[in-house]
Amino acid sequence: MSAGELNTVFQGLGTTVFTVMSGLAVEHEAINLGQGFPDTDGPEEIRAEAARRVVEGPNQYPPMQGVPELRQAVADHDRRFYGLEYDWQSEVVVTSGATEALADCLMALLNPGDEAILIEPFYDCYLPIIEQTGAKVRVISLAPPDWSFTRQDLEAVFSDKTKLIVLNTPMNPAGKIFTRDELALIAEFLERHDAYAVCDEVYEHLTFDGLKHLPLANLPGMRERCLRIGSAGKTFSLTGWKVGYISGPASLMAVIAKAHQFITFTTVPALQYAVALGLNQSDDYYQGLANELERKRDHLRSTLEGIGLPVLPCDGTYFLTADIAKFGFNGSDYDFCKHITANAKVAAVPMSVFYHPETNDAPNSLIRFCFCKKDEVMTEAADRLERFFAKG
Repeated sequence: MSAGELNTVFQGLGTTVFTVMSGLAVEHEAINLGQGFPDTDGPEEIRAEAARRVVEGPNQYPPMQGVPELRQAVADHDRRFYGLEYDWQSEVVVTSGATEALADCLMALLNPGDEAILIEPFYDCYLPIIEQTGAKVRVISLAPPDWSFTRQDLEAVFSDKTKLIVLNTPMNPAGKIFTRDELALIAEFLERHDAYAVCDEVYEHLTFDGLKHLPLANLPGMRERCLRIGSAGKTFSLTGWKVGYISGPASLMAVIAKAHQFITFTTVPALQYAVALGLNQSDDYYQGLANELERKRDHLRSTLEGIGLPVLPCDGTYFLTADIAKFGFNGSDYDFCKHITANAKVAAVPMSVFYHPETNDAPNSLIRFCFCKKDEVMTEAADRLERFFAKG
């Protein structure tokens, strides 16, 4: 007996590709370069602070918007790195991860009938959250290898119904950092259509080749239109902690806090205190993180190019994109990823899963590799790929 149809958005979703590929990696004893998380934990002093706080307490509900120490640290961080001034009491909210932060922002801003713009390829949680609000998704499709867009692309998707754009920079999965000129063009359209930007900036400190992250909120007139999302998981290689934070104008944050209070209400207090300590790390820590990941990127890029896989530019994040077209594989990018997981014993993720299911622009020859792994793991993965492709 049925009580009626279940939620159509979530009932229609399949199992996330990250779960599927990770499961296949376990089944075939493959090295998992699909799911994006480091295989070493972050700084010991941050972990030690969390442990101390758990033991000493308190372990009861902290303030709904986050402990003052972390909200102050987030505001100090935004000022230190970007010159952005936020009032920690009214313009910062701590969340249980960046995905919750995204849900808080999208649920607070969108009404049924609104339009929200996504830039594809996009992280897979954006679409179902927006659809659950009753808003309509409009898509800008970026083309490899430079993942650029034009004024005409923006003209085609912005309208009088546009409420917001979701802007992910540095961009997962493409590894793109949006330039000042690109951000200025987006800012122009936001002002023209009186719209907002939900800025997913979780990879803000994972940038390479001397490039630096520039928040859209830094541009003239944008502070009052932007919600800035950061992630302790990415910044401190502690993805399992699920600690995120949102900075934005008080007028928007007041409503976002109300969405937050009915989604998770709060976040583990010991982890919040530890992240506050982390955000006050010296510049050497942040530069060291970027340098280490840049070295790992170069290692994987050299391996992939050495076996004949062209690699697209990567300016930031954990991910490299490789083009498999030259191999003439008889199947989809998804099939290819399953093929190398089973036979080369290295797992990757197909790029097509980061596109709207109704799009006609999804590539079929691009796959994403994660490089935030131990050196010995990366070396073994390289050896396995080289042996496999040497067989022809």
